Amino acid sequence: MSGPTLALTGFGLMLVAVFLRVPVAVALGLAGFFGTWQVTGTAAAPMAQLRTLGYETFSNAGLAVVPLFLMMGQIATRTGLSAALFRAASDWLGHRRGGIALASVGACAGFGAICGSSLATASTMGQVALPEMRARGYSDALSTGVLAAGGTLGILIPPSVILVIYAILAEQNIVKMFMAALVPGLLAAAGYMLTVAVYVRLRPEAAPAAERVPISARWGNLWATWPALAIFGLTIGGIAFDWNWAKPGGQALFTPNEAAAFGATATALYGFAVGRLTFSGLGQAFLETARATGMIFAILLGAEVFKGFLALTRAPDALAGWVTAQGIAPLLVLLVILVFYLLLGCAMESLSMILLTVPIFLPVIVALDFGMPADDTAIWFGVLALIAVEVGLITPPVGLNLFILRSVAPEIPLRQTYAGVLPFVVSDLVRVGLLIAFPGLTLWLVSIAA
Repeated sequence: MSGPTLALTGFGLMLVAVFLRVPVAVALGLAGFFGTWQVTGTAAAPMAQLRTLGYETFSNAGLAVVPLFLMMGQIATRTGLSAALFRAASDWLGHRRGGIALASVGACAGFGAICGSSLATASTMGQVALPEMRARGYSDALSTGVLAAGGTLGILIPPSVILVIYAILAEQNIVKMFMAALVPGLLAAAGYMLTVAVYVRLRPEAAPAAERVPISARWGNLWATWPALAIFGLTIGGIAFDWNWAKPGGQALFTPNEAAAFGATATALYGFAVGRLTFSGLGQAFLETARATGMIFAILLGAEVFKGFLALTRAPDALAGWVTAQGIAPLLVLLVILVFYLLLGCAMESLSMILLTVPIFLPVIVALDFGMPADDTAIWFGVLALIAVEVGLITPPVGLNLFILRSVAPEIPLRQTYAGVLPFVVSDLVRVGLLIAFPGLTLWLVSIAA
């Protein structure tokens, strides 16, 4: 059996195992282990690989940001930051038709920037904003649709754990990945707000206007959001920009690891200061962070075993060479890959998809001529892939974010959520088209921060 054929067989069996509910880390590890055994003809080769692979994988200092950003998100969910962001946005926008839905998008963007998780953002904001929208007479379709879509902002607006993992897999700079994802994330929020504005004009009964909140209350609730804004600003601004105004060209305020540590510590101190975080709650946050980190690292280790197997078969290089030799238009190849991500995103969570597919697809994309350097191509593709993955999370009938909202409000029929989220899927597809047509939207902040 040739190397590419063996790689395709291993990849197919691994996907079957995943869909049969075998843990992703186990499916990846077993496929990689037995695939390497088959290629080399001896079990000694994969055993020798396992002796050193764990250390080689986890000694990467860049991985330290993963538990720290996860901790930041866990603490943020316990400190009321999501409620403060939503309350302030609702006060300023609620008197407009569809204003509470617009406020939900803004609050999802703000909380996603702190939390970094799509599923956690959808779940938390669903508990905060959904009862408010239903109490104001908003339709169930619009209420659940906007929150499912808003949850996807957690993966794009940095800091994002999946952006970190992609940067490590693609051997790219974490700061550059954060900068590349920021504008697409803000475009997503703007697109969702525009979608809400169009929706409520076509269906005015879906979003009645609320009473105007007194200006003093508005400013008071806006002031309550300063901790969230300060934490986000210092965490991301500290690693992205040169803060030495006296001597430009110096180092940023934080390294990514230091920024993650600062963000987690600042969020915890805020929680203790306002009395919304207890030592018991902090202990629970540590436990949840440990569980999530263990899951991510286990999947990452399995992905490295599988990646070693693919390297032995030389399948990624062979696939890239074949695609190049066929003369297929690079944009067509990119579109096929993005459609694959979209379909896979309907049934699998984001991290697993990225770890499963990047070792295969990235060499193909980098080998094609998109009119930019290889590193820029890798960064641009990473953002597009993450967006496609997130669109899959809200695409009916099995998008995971839809079921998160279902768990928050089981009395709302899923067909209502399906109907409500479709306009936001259209908005996402338009955004993907813009980012493909104009790569500079993704890369211009990268060039500034370089």
